[in-house]
Amino acid sequence: MSVDEAVRGLWRALSSRDWDGVKTFLSTDCIYVDMPVGPTLAARGPDDIVKRLKVGLEPLAGYENHDGVLVSNGADAMYEHSETWRWASGETAVLQFVSVHRVDDDGKVSLWKDYWDMGGMTAQAPPTWLEDLAAADTSWIFDATGLI
Repeated sequence: MSVDEAVRGLWRALSSRDWDGVKTFLSTDCIYVDMPVGPTLAARGPDDIVKRLKVGLEPLAGYENHDGVLVSNGADAMYEHSETWRWASGETAVLQFVSVHRVDDDGKVSLWKDYWDMGGMTAQAPPTWLEDLAAADTSWIFDATGLI
């Protein structure tokens, strides 16, 4: 699988919230980091990365990734895209993202870093969003300091 196919396939699976499908695109030691919160709150490995993703996305009434520009240079890819988040309480947030991925020779994503605007998200999300995140399962936490 090419770098482009791996990245787009991962995001198609995520947009569908196909958790098992997401795992198929991740290497066994893949590191995922939401860069606004930093490497001390990373996740490592397909199971823990999916646990981490579910914290934000599973409670949503609707979630969709909007495809964008994908630029790759060998194993590394930068993907500019956006997401729409919809809560059952009626709020909707549109987030602009740049995701950086490294794809191994076997077509699996081994590094995934998301860059997005935490302040923009907080302004659009329900007032309880940060409290809900703070109360979520954190068994996935991995400190990736020095590894990314």
